[in-house]
Amino acid sequence: MKKLLLSPWTAILTLVLLVFIRIQDPTFVESVRLRYFDTLITSKPVTQSQIHVVNIDDATVAQKGQFPFPRGEYSKIIEDLYKRNAGLVVFNIFMPDKDRFSQDSNLARSLRLYPAILPQIGSSDVSTTKVIPFRPGVSVIGQGTAGVSYNSILPNVKAINESAAGIGVVNTLPEIDGVTRRVPMVVQSQGLLYPSISLETLRVASGDPSFQVKLNDLGVQAVRIPKFGKIDTDSLGRIWVDWSSRPIEHSAINLPSDFQGGIVIVGLTAKGLNNPGATSVGSTYPHYLQAAILDTVTSGTIISRPDWSDGAELLYTFIFCIISLFFTRYTHGYIAIIVMAIGSFFFGHELFNRYNYLLDVTFPLCTITLVFTHGYVVKFLSELKQKLQIKKQFGTYLSPALVEKLQKNPELLRLGGESRELSIMFTDVRGFTTISEHYGEDVQGLTKIMNRYMTAMTAKIIENNGTLDKYIGDAQMAFWNAPLDEPQHAKMAVKTALQMMESLDEFNDEVTKEGVPAFGMGLGINTGTVVVGNMGSDQRFDYTCLGDSVNLASRLEGQSKPYGVRIILGPITAKQVKDEYPVTELDCIAVKGKTQGVKIFTLEKSNWKHEEYLDAYYNGDWVKALEYAKKLAEENNGLKHYYENMIERLEEGVPSTWDGTYRATSK
Repeated sequence: MKKLLLSPWTAILTLVLLVFIRIQDPTFVESVRLRYFDTLITSKPVTQSQIHVVNIDDATVAQKGQFPFPRGEYSKIIEDLYKRNAGLVVFNIFMPDKDRFSQDSNLARSLRLYPAILPQIGSSDVSTTKVIPFRPGVSVIGQGTAGVSYNSILPNVKAINESAAGIGVVNTLPEIDGVTRRVPMVVQSQGLLYPSISLETLRVASGDPSFQVKLNDLGVQAVRIPKFGKIDTDSLGRIWVDWSSRPIEHSAINLPSDFQGGIVIVGLTAKGLNNPGATSVGSTYPHYLQAAILDTVTSGTIISRPDWSDGAELLYTFIFCIISLFFTRYTHGYIAIIVMAIGSFFFGHELFNRYNYLLDVTFPLCTITLVFTHGYVVKFLSELKQKLQIKKQFGTYLSPALVEKLQKNPELLRLGGESRELSIMFTDVRGFTTISEHYGEDVQGLTKIMNRYMTAMTAKIIENNGTLDKYIGDAQMAFWNAPLDEPQHAKMAVKTALQMMESLDEFNDEVTKEGVPAFGMGLGINTGTVVVGNMGSDQRFDYTCLGDSVNLASRLEGQSKPYGVRIILGPITAKQVKDEYPVTELDCIAVKGKTQGVKIFTLEKSNWKHEEYLDAYYNGDWVKALEYAKKLAEENNGLKHYYENMIERLEEGVPSTWDGTYRATSK
């Protein structure tokens, strides 16, 4: 079984997974494909179009006054365009309400004299207007359901609606990423078909009274203006917009003397009057999009994504992935894959440049790369298995930092050590008996919860450059400043301790919701000079530290419970961190097995009363110390349990042998 897993052919599983993802075609896959199509479409050389766009821009508004203008101004614009030899005017301003200046009749009169194409809008709401939307004649060929459907078509005001030479729907249909790449040439509402403003422009320009729609079982297959020709579409009646032509731009107050019979599209660009939409070439105003669509259909080179595209892409992917796996047997097999990738990229571009076919190469390239990488990595791991075995063996009982150091200098693999100052940490679980009783005979459950606890605590040690020495039952031992130098070792140890307490709180939030008793933890840190190095026998040794400071660190952890705090620091540790962390002295204690006392500290804030309390305590005035302790227990939540425990000791009275040092009787 292990040999099978180390076979490069397991990469076929990756291939199957990726093919399944492609078949499902989630949003991120489609988005990448569409972005690639953008690069193809925008890679074509840009040429000058014969279509003109006239912008009602900021300068126009500044000259004519507040927008919307009286519709008599629209009449003047249209009349002026025809006087300047416009072939056909597309006036892309929707006018569903009556003119506030009562000049609709002026505009209607001009529209009867000067043919213009106006917009109307497809809506998901049911229309409440009594005006019948404009609709030219239409001939339907075949059976099927026409693509994009709306509940209603919102028309212009009646007088204008009845006077225009043609009116088309201006709705776009953005892709899943909000970018407009394809535009429907025909839409449906209430069982009736309506042309887009671009198709309607072609119909009026051609002098045709109607347009044709060819349907099949999938939807729309093509649309056609009889005198113009067939326009192939996708099933939703959409065509891809070709942006290789740019219209000739003008301001409405700075027009050329002669449009030379070209189509002129009028639209809004003044600030606050219109919102540009996202397209393959960036934010674009609607009338620029309409100009691009007209150029697309009149050029005769319709961009398409053939029906066989998906199948061809999947077949190509499968064949080349299998070929790529054969190259995994060669050390430099990746060169062939790179050549295949480059060839595929240029092949996709060539198909587009020659035939205007949009074929996706992003998914095949990603899949081939991932499948080859999978196979190559598995092969690489298989060949290195023996070489890595030694490293794995050392890694089971030496710290990762030391393993890396040993790789660079194998001579370090010898018994012995060096003296250096370390900050040593010991931790232990509080309430382990309660946790054990909770699991009862479920030893596996207890093991799993302890592993989760150890993982959470160990993570902080590793993150802060500590060396995890060992696990001792439910306890941990770690140290700083070996094998790698850490000048701020005491501060790093204290920082780690505080982070471990935060992790413990988060851990307890999780496990208590599962019904597991909360974990407590005691922690001791001591700084001192010890011997650190490889300790053990010729057959096996560990990187660890030995010395009196190590023993004291262990004893300090044991005293955290009787002193009612979670963290206890030794005197050198406290001295080295007091400028950065709040440190409070707790006692002078001779731990079990010692005759000399050392002062111990914790990480909490205190006030002047605490100093008075300590003075009385050390001087043997336990009555006064008791008074301070009771007051402090009420004032200081952080040290509340400490004061309560000390109150019990003080109430017993000062020992006759008191010398300012408390001698512990337990570890």
